[in-house]
Amino acid sequence: MIKKYFCLLLIFSSSTSFSQLSPSITSWIINTNGATGFDTIPTNVQLVQYSTTSVYITTDDIASWIAFGFNWPNNPWFPEAMGYTFRIRLIPTQNMGVPKSPPYGHIGLWKNGVSIYNPLDAKSYNNDTTWFQNAFYWEHLLGETMDPCLGHPNQSHEYHTHVSPVCLYDQTDSTHHSPLIGFAFDGYPIYGAYAFTNTNGTGAIKLMSSSFQLRNITDRTVLPDGTILQPNFYGPTLDSVPLGGYAQDYEFISGSGDLDIHNGRYCVTPEYPAGIYAYFVTIDANQIPVYPYVIGTSYYGTVIPNDGNMGPNSGHVVISESVTTYVDPNAFINETDDIISMEVYPNPTSANLNFILSSANLNEIAHGEIYNLRGEIIQSDEVQVNRIYTFNTQLLADGVYFLKIVGDMKTYLTKFIVVR
Repeated sequence: MIKKYFCLLLIFSSSTSFSQLSPSITSWIINTNGATGFDTIPTNVQLVQYSTTSVYITTDDIASWIAFGFNWPNNPWFPEAMGYTFRIRLIPTQNMGVPKSPPYGHIGLWKNGVSIYNPLDAKSYNNDTTWFQNAFYWEHLLGETMDPCLGHPNQSHEYHTHVSPVCLYDQTDSTHHSPLIGFAFDGYPIYGAYAFTNTNGTGAIKLMSSSFQLRNITDRTVLPDGTILQPNFYGPTLDSVPLGGYAQDYEFISGSGDLDIHNGRYCVTPEYPAGIYAYFVTIDANQIPVYPYVIGTSYYGTVIPNDGNMGPNSGHVVISESVTTYVDPNAFINETDDIISMEVYPNPTSANLNFILSSANLNEIAHGEIYNLRGEIIQSDEVQVNRIYTFNTQLLADGVYFLKIVGDMKTYLTKFIVVR
């Protein structure tokens, strides 16, 4: 009784001060109950601290959607606890100087503490740094190294996504303005794919469209900026690698979409009623990621090198000023975990697959989806907790599949194998 009274008192007495805090402080998904995920590593954000100028995010870079012991297909690497601390400026400013391109490695942070990467996979055709590989094509559509949430670890064991984080928010919801889902390292927010039609916050909700378009080319002999290449720098033929396999297969055409060259716009959003520059992830009507996916060819805002967010050995910012720890006022409302466990059996299976969600909340209804390795949905339906479900796999080809369950507070992902 004393504990609950203290929690309610804390919420009540803090509500006014929290309401004045920036969304860059209050929008993070904080792990308040010690929940662990892959390899028993703590999930989501562990700590949020802020000063008068900055917010500091501490994370192990492990999403709650990664199941314990998950094995990425065609990928030899696995995630490790990163022990990161990043710094986000509370008052970002537009860059009026030389444009800053998002580099390799983390370029921003999803609100669950997972790293955001640029569209590239760090490889180029013939290693001549002219035609840079599009990670979504080479590592997902072709290599199939990503999980159904479109994330994967790299050789440094850093889990990340290059595209819209499909398991972080409901990207099928086309009737509401998408939530704030992350921040770029220039301090500006990143939203999901849907927004108000008009930048003043009016009009119908619409899917934000990229202004990067596939080029109308028959060979890879000229770069998007018009540079005519010498033959030894030509790219591969379109027959060998289809258009879209390289970043240079796209060109920015101003006004062809809703978003600018940074993949954002200045507009009114639910969190910023006075307006803010915001990036938007880009997908098509079928929820397929669309280039440049998150951030365009350069940041809109000023990136401060001394922040220590990017480059070699980055992400280990040392806090050298007085800070306050942010306490989420909603953290004490639910004192029990919504979904306690998920059991899938038999696995591998040759016929029926059974699964059950065990929960302390007998009334919760979750959403279940079964994917193949290409991320295509085989079946989806509502799932009630504490009830055994049976899925007939007879129509599925032998191979690896994924079961994803989305609850009110968490997303669960597990792999199963069909063998006959």
